[in-house]
Order: sequence, then C-alpha cells, then structure tokens
Amino acid sequence: MADVRIQGVTKSFGDTVAINDLDLAIKDGEFVVLLGPTGAGKTTTLRLIAGLERPDSGTIHIGGHDATTLSPAERDTAFVFQQYSLYPHLSVFDNLAFPLRSPARRFPEEAVRRRVEDVARMVRIDHKLDNRSTKLSGGEMQRVAIGRALVRKPAIYLMDEPLSSLDAKLRADLRLELKRIQSELGATMLYVTHDQIEAMTMADRIGILADGVLVQIGTPRAIYSEPANLHVAARLGQPAINLLPAGLLPDGGAPTGTKTIGARTEHLAIEKATNGHADGVVDWVEHLGDQNHLHVTVGTKKLVTLTDPDTPLAKGDKVAIRYIAPLYFGSDGQRLM
Repeated sequence: MADVRIQGVTKSFGDTVAINDLDLAIKDGEFVVLLGPTGAGKTTTLRLIAGLERPDSGTIHIGGHDATTLSPAERDTAFVFQQYSLYPHLSVFDNLAFPLRSPARRFPEEAVRRRVEDVARMVRIDHKLDNRSTKLSGGEMQRVAIGRALVRKPAIYLMDEPLSSLDAKLRADLRLELKRIQSELGATMLYVTHDQIEAMTMADRIGILADGVLVQIGTPRAIYSEPANLHVAARLGQPAINLLPAGLLPDGGAPTGTKTIGARTEHLAIEKATNGHADGVVDWVEHLGDQNHLHVTVGTKKLVTLTDPDTPLAKGDKVAIRYIAPLYFGSDGQRLM
C-alpha cells in the first residue's frame, strides 16, 4: 500500500471549476471518505488520482513518486465504480481473475487460482465462483466488483459510491464487510459518498467537499462536534442540525457576532412548560420504535430533536427549551466556538 499526496490541484471542465486548489494527504493504510453533494468534486478527485483526468495545475504523488503525468496503467490504483461493470459472459472466477490475466501482468494460472480463491473468501463470494455474473444478486455483484479491485493488491483503492445502488440492508452489511477487509489488509482507501452514515461509520477521516473546495477534513467525531462552518454542520447528524437565528431562544453564552445557533439533540433540553412560560409548541411526535422525533415550532421556526420513546410530550403541548453548549456561527457562516 502507499500514501497519496495531492498538492494545489485544480481541474476545470470548460467554464466549470470542478476542483479548486485541492490539498489532500492520505496516509499509508488510511481510510479516507470524501463526503459531499452531487457536483462537489468527489468523483473528479478519484479520476484525477487514477489518471483518468489530468489536472490543469498541481501535482499528485502516490507512494512518494510523482504520478501527475503517468498513465492510469502506471499508477497502480484500483477503481470500484458505482455500477458493477462486470463481464456478463464470464464466471465469477474469471471476473475476479481478469486483472491478473491482463497483458501487463500475466500471472501464472496457479498463482491466479490461489489469489482469486483467497479474495473470494475475503469478500464471501467463494460459493459462487462458477456462476455467471448475470446470475448474482445486486449485493453479490458488488462483492465481485470489490473483489476484482482487491485481487490486484494496488497502492490505493478508489471507490466511487460503490454501495449506493443497493438497498438499505445490503448497504449496511457491505459497509461492515468493506471496513473489515480494509482493516485486515491495511489498505489505503479513498471512498466517495453522499451518505453521512457511510462516512461516519467507515472513515478514519472525513473530507467535506463543496463546489470543488475541501472545506474541512478530520475524524468523524471532530467533523461532527467541531464543524468549520454551516455547510459542514449540515452535512452530518440525524436528524439534521437545527440552525436557528440568534435571539430566538434565551442564551447568555453566545459570543459577540453570533448570527446563527446550531443545535443538535444533545444541545437541547426540552420539557413541558410550567408557570405559564413557553418557548414553543409540539407539532407532532414521530414514533420510531427505540426513539421519537419531536417536531417543535418556536416562533416562526421549526426544530426537530430526538427523545426517548416514552416521552410524555404530545402534539399541542407547550414546551420550555434551553440550549446546552450549542454551536455558534457568525454572519459569514463560520463557526465562532
């Protein structure tokens, strides 16, 4: 495996700047997730590292070597796409073996067999090696696609939303499998997604991209607890962070210049109003089994928070609300504290 270092990389398509002066360092054996909406520059970043696109400026180093002008074949990367991209006329075994039989490698067939069987066991598809890929389920096809990347032992694995086309149960299962495999191999992996749960559960570090700019990078806990700005704060958290205007609720701890207060569930204390004082009214309570979503109107604003399933609050109840160490943002959207 290898480290990857991107320095000052910019890439435009016509008048559209897809990546703007990107600096990103991925350590050997690290699992980094790029999180952002469609058009943020996530896939372009992968394609630049793979050599499928050339940067307009800047450099890309893989394993300490300048790969900026190298062809894709010379970069020793493996790319897993959103779609499975399997060869339908080949068996699972032959799909997995395909990279090892390419003219650039041509491993001995005994070595191919051993490596394919090892990887098939790793991705838990060894019982399907003789099947055609067209006979597999969606989850099985994606296991083969991931296995085909693993079989080569590249310097870095590049994964472009590989689980997005699967249903929720399969995504959860393969998410755990992929993290297990990465940990076992000590693989360097750059993974792209717009799914915050994938990012939070899989990443050693998360990079937040917006309009081609790397806004913030850090551990999942740091990104969640210490977002650099409103955009980052809104990317993580379920339910989404409540962004409320300063002064809507009493708060003596707001620093000078506070424009917006960010309040997640852990930043809010809500109870039934007493003594005639009420800050808001419960709109409705969503019962989700092990927890509830509590929807509250405060003035002209609405907020959502989690509560215990046995909460005594119901629709129409007047409630008192107080902040518990929320996040503060200035007029420019940057976090103040």
